[in-house]
Amino acid sequence: MKKKILLAIESLIVILVIIGTVIMFMGAADETGLTASGIYNLKYFTVLSNEFCGIVMLIDIIRTVLGKSMVSKNLKYIAVTSVGLTFSIIAFFLQPMYKELNMYKGGNLFFHLIVPVIAVAEFVVLEKEKRDESILFRYTFIAAIPSVIYGFGYLINILINGIGEWPDTNDWYGFLNWGFPVGIGIFAGVVLINWLVALVLRFLFHIINMIR
Repeated sequence: MKKKILLAIESLIVILVIIGTVIMFMGAADETGLTASGIYNLKYFTVLSNEFCGIVMLIDIIRTVLGKSMVSKNLKYIAVTSVGLTFSIIAFFLQPMYKELNMYKGGNLFFHLIVPVIAVAEFVVLEKEKRDESILFRYTFIAAIPSVIYGFGYLINILINGIGEWPDTNDWYGFLNWGFPVGIGIFAGVVLINWLVALVLRFLFHIINMIR
């Protein structure tokens, strides 16, 4: 029964990622915040992190159904930490900062809220049911790698192609509005938050499963 519940939740996450992807890719850029037209939505960390999470869940489902070993718990930890970062940045920083924008509309409702919350809950509460393992502290640093890679790609793209002008800017988050030093500082802060999210998930993972 526990296995079926886990498969059902992972399947739900995959379905929700697909729905969010279709809504976002079929729509056009609007004034709701952090949306672009079609495939250009892939420039956002939000979309990339949710797609990554959905793919990891799908692989886990397929391997479980085929009776093979599940995907690495640490790989799933990285994926869930990534969507956890997305949730945290939107909920605690960007949405309060840009109150005039609705960042929980359309595909963003799935990618900024629903998928991250369900994925985090599934990992923290149910993942331990599948295996008797702990999360090593060093993996909290590995879990922050996606934001590091994204940050480098973001800055390299600007260095090669320039910042550009709105709405065709390569600085779609506006992090370089105060110059490169501040922008780099902001990205460093995002990486730090990524690591803190990983720490919180590790803590909850261990605490919740210790009191079972």
